[in-house]
Amino acid sequence: MKHDFSELRLERVTRRFAGSGGNIFNALSELSLTIRRGEFIALLGPSGCGKSTALNCIAGLLPLSGGMIRLDDTRIDTLPPERRGFGMVFQNYALFPHLTVFENVAYGLRARKTPSAAVKSKVVEMLDLVQMSGFAARLPGQLSGGQQQRVALARALAIEPGLVLLDEPFSALDKNLRLDMQIEIKSLLKSFGVTSIIVTHDQEEALSMADRIVVLNKGRVQQVDSPDALYDRPASLFVNSFIGHANFLRATMLDGDRVKLDAGPELQLAKSAQRWRGTAVTVSVRPENIALVAPETPGAIPITVRVTMPLGAINVIEGVAPSGEAIKVSQGRGSVLKGQPGATVWLSINDMSGVSVFTASPDLVSTDAAKES
Repeated sequence: MKHDFSELRLERVTRRFAGSGGNIFNALSELSLTIRRGEFIALLGPSGCGKSTALNCIAGLLPLSGGMIRLDDTRIDTLPPERRGFGMVFQNYALFPHLTVFENVAYGLRARKTPSAAVKSKVVEMLDLVQMSGFAARLPGQLSGGQQQRVALARALAIEPGLVLLDEPFSALDKNLRLDMQIEIKSLLKSFGVTSIIVTHDQEEALSMADRIVVLNKGRVQQVDSPDALYDRPASLFVNSFIGHANFLRATMLDGDRVKLDAGPELQLAKSAQRWRGTAVTVSVRPENIALVAPETPGAIPITVRVTMPLGAINVIEGVAPSGEAIKVSQGRGSVLKGQPGATVWLSINDMSGVSVFTASPDLVSTDAAKES
């Protein structure tokens, strides 16, 4: 299979499984997606959303129940995994425990009947690339998790794939090592110019690594967008709740660009929603888009402080508004959060362009019924 493709296209890809009692359910429903050469794509969503199913369909480990997959104009969903020419890094690294590091990296090359001299040269090159040159004679069981991951990546890249698939590759690593490996692997894949697809349930991982993120829920695509667009302009209440943290406040739409919070003040929206005039809505405000202000500030929302928490680089305060709704505020450590539990403080929204309005209730965040204003 050619490695110099321009795009990978998933066209209404569907995968069904038989459930208990003979019931059939769609793990993946008509997924359509175009991935351009050199892109780093993240498949993101909660457990059971279909992201691993999608990756396994692309890899050829699962047959499709409907739709097709193409590399440019060549259909590949009918090909076995070994003929697709993709590299894959699994969650548990899937190294052969009885083979040395050198032999693990050489495995794919030898399976393709590459001459011995070329195999040795490529393996040496790959181990040097992932900073594992001194470990060629070791067995996987003699390596740390991070070292095993480097070997798995070297093995995936050794066959010079056009596409690398990564299935939760960082989940077994501790937090500090995970960040280091994310930076290292993203840098390596980008320097190679290889197209990459990562499956993750970790929103921070997806936001930091991917050029575009595919948010899935219950087998269906909720939104495909850049990390910034997903965070700032979520297409649904589900996406808004899954990407980052948010306060969801009950409100009533007064007219095209004004909304009345149950918590008290009226807000002048940055974007009109005339069609929802007079209806109940949910207003989403990110915790970092809220400031503590003086009581006399127009439109300030009073809250009774419930808890304050230092979280590394930020401080978080949570309080209860007169409407009974909990509101969280996060500020940089340079900003001192005032108020002990039981005290009253006043809040104001910094930037109305960062506020989203939805017609669905916050209780429906697990569905795809919400719509953006």
